[in-house]
Amino acid sequence: MPTQRLETDYLVVGCGAAGMAFADALVTDSDAKVLMVDRRHAPGGHWHDAYPFVRLHQPSAYYGVNSLPLGSETIDRHGPNRGFYERASAPEICAYYDRVMQKRLMPSGQVRYFPMCEYLGEHRFVSRLSGEQYEVTVRKRLVDAAYLEPFVPARYKPPFEIVAEARCVPINELSRVAEQADRYTIIGAGKTAIDACLWLLEMGVPPDAIRWIKPREAWLVNRVFAQGGELVGTLFEGISLQVEAAAQAISTDDLFERLNATEQLLRVDEDVTPTMYKAATVSGGELGQLRQIRDVVRLGRIRRIERSAIVLDEGTIPTSPRHLHVHCAAPGLNPAPAVPMFTADRITLQPIRTGLIPFNAALVGFVEATREDIAEKNRLCPPNRLPDVPLDWVRGTLIGVQADYLWSKDHAISEWLERARLNPARGLQQRMADPRVQQASKRYAENVRHVLQKLQQFLSQATA
Repeated sequence: MPTQRLETDYLVVGCGAAGMAFADALVTDSDAKVLMVDRRHAPGGHWHDAYPFVRLHQPSAYYGVNSLPLGSETIDRHGPNRGFYERASAPEICAYYDRVMQKRLMPSGQVRYFPMCEYLGEHRFVSRLSGEQYEVTVRKRLVDAAYLEPFVPARYKPPFEIVAEARCVPINELSRVAEQADRYTIIGAGKTAIDACLWLLEMGVPPDAIRWIKPREAWLVNRVFAQGGELVGTLFEGISLQVEAAAQAISTDDLFERLNATEQLLRVDEDVTPTMYKAATVSGGELGQLRQIRDVVRLGRIRRIERSAIVLDEGTIPTSPRHLHVHCAAPGLNPAPAVPMFTADRITLQPIRTGLIPFNAALVGFVEATREDIAEKNRLCPPNRLPDVPLDWVRGTLIGVQADYLWSKDHAISEWLERARLNPARGLQQRMADPRVQQASKRYAENVRHVLQKLQQFLSQATA
């Protein structure tokens, strides 16, 4: 079969949240030709592998792509998310990205899309169905939108042994289990495990029928301070409280106590010091539900699930074939090291602000469309490795505050930020007459210079 030869300005590998937001921003602000390749049957990335009851942990109002709203941007009036902007489900997100591709990107005449294709490297890819091979002449850059592809339970083998008699399913199968279990054992400490616990409680499973195996305790972001739109003043208040806490802290331990005291970071168990931070959000209502689960096992990671026992790093606990073990132990966020965002022939999409994958990718797309100098583009877009441990809050906040300062001095980026749907802080300037916003602005201004020195000091001490 002969190799097909194609030409494009940009070859985007990966049609998940990052690739779609980048392409949307690039075609909005340039006439560039873009060729997008993805191994899945439709755009949306890992959302196609997600468990049925998953939802965004940030508002739909600033997720997706800039040119097309996701959902109705309304505030929920009931349930554990009451008072916050709605959060889309996995089916909604997958349908949304298909609409972006079919109604926005491809009709622009600038984008060609090749689903069900595996990228082979060196600007070559192959159809997973027909075997047809393609070689692409890339006039400008390859865009690696899959560098930070997450690890999810549906595609990640359990990191422990399971004997034949034990019942263990990935979280994706939990809602399809036909046989009732005597007890449910949730394995993992991150957002996926939290979602599993909350779903079981919502379905009426008594808290004492749930056992939660947590190798680590996590710091969680308070969703109150992760809103935008009408609630953007609260978001800025949270940022100012974080800056103040960091500026006044005398150590990293003291910093996290201050962040906890001001309810910027929360934890399920107040008596356990967290050793994990992945920027997952939680509401007060959800936290209250999680605290109903009393059977929490802290004996390290599971080594083996036997017929009547679970063997962990630091001990053994009983189980039964009548217990259902739920695998939520995939790593989740990809801890790949930060690399320069721009090189002569490649763009590697990574966060700048922690936790805002679409926003970051869209900003990179805008910078690529409007700037030429590689050094300048890298200065404006410093990579910020995905978080895993509490010290990553320090590093991520330092990089984010420095980037915000650079953007505030750049007229074109400042204008883009004010009109970008994906920017949670959009509209803040129009609310400066609000006394609460004025107080937060004063707090931020008084502490921001000192906080840069303090966070750098904490990082240097940790490195030493």
